[in-house]
Amino acid sequence: MLDTTPLIIAVDRFADRLRAAPQSRLQRGAAAEGLAAARQLAVRAQHIEAPGREPRTMPDAGIFAIGDQLAVAGRDLAVALEMAPSAELDEAVLFVEEATARAFA
Repeated sequence: MLDTTPLIIAVDRFADRLRAAPQSRLQRGAAAEGLAAARQLAVRAQHIEAPGREPRTMPDAGIFAIGDQLAVAGRDLAVALEMAPSAELDEAVLFVEEATARAFA
């Protein structure tokens, strides 16, 4: 079974930064970047769990919920990746790190 700890750590760091960010920072784009990342992670998990099925889109629950949405999507993907090739995990970790950098640039 694949150790998904690096993904969980990256997602938790990003989610914590979103939760701690002031409203002005969230409105300037951090929340939008977080939601886009959460949606992408959710789609990746759905493709692994149910290949061939049309993925559902994560709803926008508002700027103050983005951190929680990201954390849930990241953990869902981590569970799905436990049996996937390690390259998919590495790609997901890189994606989250790049999204974090864009959100807080």
